[in-house]
Amino acid sequence: MGEILFLAHRIPFPPDRGDKIRSHHLLKALAELAPVHVGTFGETDADMAAEAELESIAASHRLIRRTKPLALAGLEALASNKPVSLTAFDSAALRAWVSQVLSERPIDTIFVFSGQMGQYVPDDFAGRVIVDLCDVDSAKFDAYGVDGTWPRRVIDRREGRVLACEEERLAHRADATILISSNEASLFSSRLAKRDGTDIRVIRNGIDADLFDPANVTPQRDLVQARGPQIVFTGQMDYLPNIVAVERVMDAILPRLRAQHPKATFHVVGRAPVQRLLDRAGKDNVRVWGEVPDVKPFLAAADIVIAPLAIARGIQNKVLEAMAMARPVLLSPEAATGIDAVDGKHFAIAESDEAMVQQALRLIDDTGEAIAMGHAARAYVLAEQSWPAMLADLAGLVGRGKGARNAA
Repeated sequence: MGEILFLAHRIPFPPDRGDKIRSHHLLKALAELAPVHVGTFGETDADMAAEAELESIAASHRLIRRTKPLALAGLEALASNKPVSLTAFDSAALRAWVSQVLSERPIDTIFVFSGQMGQYVPDDFAGRVIVDLCDVDSAKFDAYGVDGTWPRRVIDRREGRVLACEEERLAHRADATILISSNEASLFSSRLAKRDGTDIRVIRNGIDADLFDPANVTPQRDLVQARGPQIVFTGQMDYLPNIVAVERVMDAILPRLRAQHPKATFHVVGRAPVQRLLDRAGKDNVRVWGEVPDVKPFLAAADIVIAPLAIARGIQNKVLEAMAMARPVLLSPEAATGIDAVDGKHFAIAESDEAMVQQALRLIDDTGEAIAMGHAARAYVLAEQSWPAMLADLAGLVGRGKGARNAA
């Protein structure tokens, strides 16, 4: 058996956000099958500080700090008729490293994590190519192009259009294309101009239920000592769908909850909150925490974890994490996509703002129901969403399992 080249748009360490959690577990699983060479980017000091962890698992690696301004990536995209998503992650240094690894090592499989990295697969590579798109990014930009404001919606429409072409190219280039849920796989297939010659697979996100175990977590003292219901949202807070979801809670849900529970407090927990969220911190029972060392204490102390996302591609790690922590989760239908749990038993789904409020009030007022839902949620995660179960078919997919074909 040969070796594996793993290309990821963000370093899979530390595994502290949705895409990095997925790439982290994929990389660990691949490293158990064969030597893995990793080419990736870092964006923050924490990313770059995690290089030692990457070195401990990779046979070799190249970590490049991504500093290209978005405006420059946009100009390059216009000039080349490429998606901004690709030009933002285009690096001559990484291309040179990939070429060197392919010439010096017996690479028989290239595993591409996220569509931005497909540009590094040489046309003449004869081995196996696996592309994990995670979700359909072009569809996300299409949605932004409908709902956004000018001129951003014009930019997003273009990005959705040209990115869809790149996604289709990758689907035909790859031996298999992975999506994060059956819904995303069906959506992706429906958007292909030509489906023949593509192999669309599903690998769902898992959860580290030992790490997210409420028995081993001390709840955040500030929330425990506070009076009134504590509502928590977690996520990357410069990501537009998260921003919109948080503003929905602030504007349409929290005020109605406070009409009956004046001490109800909404906690926004996650790195890089944008200024428009910071401007609301400390007002109307809203706390914006920004980046915290660990989200688990906030989940453990929450009366309700809320995820009212209007745009949600794939499976939401924030939902699985809260469920693993045995918390009652109130979420939109979009945020529940890809999680085969039962509404009313494992979590509570509500579509409209009014339904969100009524569901929240019921969970606040009926603590027995809330506790039972949390216990059922954790039991579901343990039985259905562990990482080993999710990655059981990975070996065969990359040509290391029983009956795997010779890609070359």
